[in-house]
Amino acid sequence: MSVKISEEKLFSFYEEMLFYRRFEERVLRAYTQRMFAGFCHVHIGQEAVCVGIQGLLEAHDYVLSGYRSHTQAIAKGLSAASVFGELLGKATGCSKGKGGSMHMFSEEHRFLGGNGIVGAQAPLAVGAAFSLKYKKQKNISVCYLGDAAMNQGAVFEAMNMAAVWCLPVLFVIENNQYGMGTHIKRVTSVDSLAKRALAFDMEHSSVDGMSVVSVYEHCAPIVEKMKKTGAPYLLEVNTYRYKGHSVSDPGLYRSKEELESYQARDPLIQAETILLQSKKFTKNQLEELNQKVKEKVKKAEEEALSAPFPEKEEAFKDVFVS
Repeated sequence: MSVKISEEKLFSFYEEMLFYRRFEERVLRAYTQRMFAGFCHVHIGQEAVCVGIQGLLEAHDYVLSGYRSHTQAIAKGLSAASVFGELLGKATGCSKGKGGSMHMFSEEHRFLGGNGIVGAQAPLAVGAAFSLKYKKQKNISVCYLGDAAMNQGAVFEAMNMAAVWCLPVLFVIENNQYGMGTHIKRVTSVDSLAKRALAFDMEHSSVDGMSVVSVYEHCAPIVEKMKKTGAPYLLEVNTYRYKGHSVSDPGLYRSKEELESYQARDPLIQAETILLQSKKFTKNQLEELNQKVKEKVKKAEEEALSAPFPEKEEAFKDVFVS
């Protein structure tokens, strides 16, 4: 199946990516203003990945991620206010204010984290896929992994199980080039992380993660085939984070030239250029959209700020399952 994105579809993707960029910028501001504490990892620069992939998913598809998952949670259907509320530790947060930045979760929307342990989402994604196969549901389980997670034993074990049992897991490597401050080439012998699939005789490919058009058009036939065959797939999405590993990381291990080269390929700029060249949209329309998006993000933050904190008794709930 060959899929070509329309200008109207691209415009909706552009609006979504813009919302995530402005949302994460607001999150950064809230953190620096000490509105919340702890770890905080933003997705700025990687918006095309979740928009391009999750634009192909259905409500009953599962999505699991690591700790850089605010925007992936919203893309799966969680409200921006519930995600912001979780950051602020509010009772209206998607994890009742008890998970924080790294543990976004929604059983209703089949978003199973937000997982703080590197690679921990892989076995969970395989479990979710096993459930889909057992119940004969024609859906898939999407598992986002960072490049550093590709050196974790649990990830290899999970991929092996998915391959042996033929489970519908789409393993997505968000290769932003760095595991914390270490470039992937310093700790990995292969020139493409997609080659790791060869160990499991699993289908695999790589795609430019700085272009939402490339991600969407590349992934459309993959998702369609997976829903027919139920077989797993390993996708390497080459992307880049513009900020440090976490809010406390200044990112001094990267050169100015490297950062500028990726900023020139900003997924928002690429989408904006295509939209303007189509002549269907004007610069004024895109600027008006930007202002509209900023207002939506501001309202989500205000809703989260006005929400109550959990009662003390909440700390003892949802701890054990009998």
